[in-house]
Amino acid sequence: MGRGKFKGKPTGHRNFSTREEMIAGSSSRPRTFKKEEVEEEVEESEEEVEEEDEEPEKRKGTQGLIEIENPNLVKAKNVKAGNVDLEKTTELSRREREEIEKQKAHERYMRLQEQGKTEQAKKDLERLAMIRQQRAEAAKKREEEKAAKEQKKAEARK
Repeated sequence: MGRGKFKGKPTGHRNFSTREEMIAGSSSRPRTFKKEEVEEEVEESEEEVEEEDEEPEKRKGTQGLIEIENPNLVKAKNVKAGNVDLEKTTELSRREREEIEKQKAHERYMRLQEQGKTEQAKKDLERLAMIRQQRAEAAKKREEEKAAKEQKKAEARK
């Protein structure tokens, strides 16, 4: 009886021998286990011989056909310790310079901010003074209302 749509065995993984392999008897499909061991030993010895015959550098795809150097490839320069110039200062790139200037400007601004010398700091201090004054007035008003309430209570008891 059929099992349905799918087959039980994977049939797409078949390896077929070529005519040369069949003639030579070196098919990848072993007839017996002992023959397979003998073939593996023979293949290993053949691989050793082939490795000696091959080029020292094997390239993928079209790399072996086309000899072009990549102009964008940056090659590492090896500098010996004796050739290094200690007096020569390395110049920073524009971005690095701008980043350092930005950090210094921010630090300078924050120092002035702490001292209260910037416009924003002055405005903040004025606002803070106004808030403190309003809170003090509100506290005074609450005290007066509380005192008035207690006074009313005291008069009501009499």
